Amino acid sequence: MTAVELSGKVALITGASRGIGYGVAEALVARGDRVCITGRNEDALKEAVEKLGADRVIGVAGKAHDEDHQAAAVARTMEAFGRVDFLVNNAGTNPVFGPIAELDLNVARKVFETNVISALGFAQQTWKAWQRENGGAIVNISSVAGVSPSPFIAAYGISKAAMINLTVQLAHEFAPKVRVNAIAPAVVKTQFAKALYEGREEEAAAAYPLGRLGMPSDIGGTAAFLTSEQSDWITGQTLVVDGGIFLNAGVG
Repeated sequence: MTAVELSGKVALITGASRGIGYGVAEALVARGDRVCITGRNEDALKEAVEKLGADRVIGVAGKAHDEDHQAAAVARTMEAFGRVDFLVNNAGTNPVFGPIAELDLNVARKVFETNVISALGFAQQTWKAWQRENGGAIVNISSVAGVSPSPFIAAYGISKAAMINLTVQLAHEFAPKVRVNAIAPAVVKTQFAKALYEGREEEAAAAYPLGRLGMPSDIGGTAAFLTSEQSDWITGQTLVVDGGIFLNAGVG
């Protein structure tokens, strides 16, 4: 037992060796949850487990869109902790930048496999393994790119819009046992989003009414809320966490 009392709850968080996923893991571990994190890089995953606390956290390496990996991650969580109350679908990719007219359709397929199909696969696995009989909550990490045009990252934006629709579909079909919500962050300071602010962070942050870019802990706190008893009457919603950037819409 660590200094933090165990909550008795267990979470599976995909794409959590760094960035937003790691921020979510930190928040859930801090409140007493036990956690399984996934990621492609085994070394990075092991380092994250050690930092988060190997007495409370396990890691399962693999590619999010691989169905065998999805099954293995859920099975390992059940084996280690005996339950999986919460699923946070964070794994994602954005390998292309350019106009939609030139978008390579094979790249678009890869983006959908990783960003959308993997989330559906993990949701199916956790539903069958625990949540169908015992309940729980799912949080899908979408993006403001899914609720507004996202020039030059169209495949990513379209996939994140699909995540929002996946959220409402799951929320409808998994009710009343499982609540399903999404988070749509604006730019968060991560390696994944570095190209959007590197070398111009002050300029990028100036566009936000709250005066700064997001941090992984901002999304971690939101995910902790959406998997807590305080949000027990919330499902099928997408919570935009954007530092107020949408307040500037339509202002010349």
